[in-house]
Amino acid sequence: MIYICENILDLDVEKALRVVSTQRRDKALRYRFDIDRRQSLAAYMLLMYGLRKEYNIDMAPIFAYTTDGKPYIRNHIDIHFNLSHCHRAVACAISNYPIGVDIEAIAPIDWHVARRVMNDAQLRHIESSAEPERSFSQLWTMKESLLKQTGEGLCDDLPRLAIDTQLFTHHHAKEYVCTVCYSTSEQDDAFSIVTL
Repeated sequence: MIYICENILDLDVEKALRVVSTQRRDKALRYRFDIDRRQSLAAYMLLMYGLRKEYNIDMAPIFAYTTDGKPYIRNHIDIHFNLSHCHRAVACAISNYPIGVDIEAIAPIDWHVARRVMNDAQLRHIESSAEPERSFSQLWTMKESLLKQTGEGLCDDLPRLAIDTQLFTHHHAKEYVCTVCYSTSEQDDAFSIVTL
């Protein structure tokens, strides 16, 4: 299931700080800017909501980390999740299989960056698109969600990434693109998006 919160500025920060784990509260309070604190708390609140809805887990999850730095829920290693945020929205994906999610605001393309992270075919696709900014955001979220799903994380050779479009689910909104990457063994119609 994919959960998205578009109302980050409406989050009651004080209430969220009271219900999240001490681990997440400490992380959120380390952020210098209010928007970063809100994004951190909103993502965690989506995870709590999803765990309660899908697994009947009411406790605030505590994270542990793989040697690659990918977080997992302590005492629930069989539940996979991933979090992402941008200035427009926050996303949380939860599954029984490894999963990656990325959400990005649609913005003007920095072509210098685009040439560093896309291969020639991807650049041609973006340039020929009726909505090049949206196309760039979708390709970027596919790459990042794939790397988050595998646990690899961002790398220096992003143009090399082969994109198998069958591994992704997309959610397009006016101001952002959200993409989820999952393993082929779980590909079915069970994924749905809940916008809160």
